[in-house]
Amino acid sequence: MRGLWKIYRRNIYGVMGTLLFHILLFAVFLLSEVEMKREMKEAEVVVEIPLEWSEEPEELEEAATGEERLEGKLPSQVTNRPSARASAGADRFFNEDYQREVSGAQQLSREVSRQLSQEIPEPGEIPMPEDVTDGKEPEEISNVVYSGKSNVEYHLENRYHRRLPIPVYLARGGGTVVVDIAVDREGKVTSAVPQAQGRSLQDPIVQYAREAALRSLFNQDPSAPALQKGTIRYTFVPQ
Repeated sequence: MRGLWKIYRRNIYGVMGTLLFHILLFAVFLLSEVEMKREMKEAEVVVEIPLEWSEEPEELEEAATGEERLEGKLPSQVTNRPSARASAGADRFFNEDYQREVSGAQQLSREVSRQLSQEIPEPGEIPMPEDVTDGKEPEEISNVVYSGKSNVEYHLENRYHRRLPIPVYLARGGGTVVVDIAVDREGKVTSAVPQAQGRSLQDPIVQYAREAALRSLFNQDPSAPALQKGTIRYTFVPQ
């Protein structure tokens, strides 16, 4: 089972590499789109409509506003102002659109880098809270433990748990896993085999349930079978 888990760990880098390739491909498309927008902007056609003036040039100068005289511009030059303002507005639109796309690509790149830097721990390295029954009488101990994120229920005739780990690492995924166990007279779990219930044995949630079962400890019973069989049901509550 651990061999399968190692194969899973090796393949995760291939998946991450594929994701990184798609990000680079997205960046190429993004740059191509920006270049097309730049060419569209450069190809903008400005049409100036000539105006027919009946006045003489001297009268045109007199008709110009004081601001136009100060700037040394004739009314025919003033007609170009709306075109300049439209060009400035187009520049501002393209710049804002470009900045939004660049910001989105940078955020995606940071998220991928964060995921690539995370190391997937082995099931045996995952810390799990435990329900411990030291100091309790057997009749006070229930075979069902509710922890909020995961619920655990076991069936082992005439036995009770002394330590029952509760796997909560993948509680966000949700689901139920039933594990067949064999317990010796000392109360140690000697084997734990997840039942086939439509889940792959390589599924992390199955691996964590199996690891929790192996860490469980039951009371000693010299009169019990050498290997007493039972089950533990792990219900992961979606968060």
